[in-house]
Amino acid sequence: MEKSSKSVCDRPVFTELFESHAEAVRNFIYYKCGDKEQAEDVMQEAFIKMWHHCKKVIFEKAKGFLCTVANNLFLNQVARQKVRLEYTKLPHSNKNIESPDFVMEEKEFMNKLQDAIAELPDGQREVFLLNRIDKKTYTEIAEMLGVSVKAVEKRMHNALKKMRILVKNI
Repeated sequence: MEKSSKSVCDRPVFTELFESHAEAVRNFIYYKCGDKEQAEDVMQEAFIKMWHHCKKVIFEKAKGFLCTVANNLFLNQVARQKVRLEYTKLPHSNKNIESPDFVMEEKEFMNKLQDAIAELPDGQREVFLLNRIDKKTYTEIAEMLGVSVKAVEKRMHNALKKMRILVKNI
């Protein structure tokens, strides 16, 4: 098998990829979210990730890499938004009997918790949110992500371990 002569790490090649695939990646995300600005941001972030991992990206598979990364970035944004929405759905106790200090501490805690979730690596955060927010089983998550159930278990274990450390410091 002949190795590709074009390296994604070469600026002219990267520019060529950007010019030929940026619109398709942007539209791919736009069709999912209906928000042009969000689609533009996700597309740009996908290209940044490709640049950071350019040595691992095969030129002929660059478009697939970009679409996969953009889709994962979009799904992570959706998952983060779901965390916020789920929190707003939680029954909040009567504000009349709580002190303003308690309300402020609760809000700070939730902000720090969201930050801790955001600090998880992509794979761990995705598994954590799919399981804890969307109530998906490990088997369902494995099918969605195209990985083994063992991989999902390991990601969840590592996510929980890291969350315990991060939340303990809150």
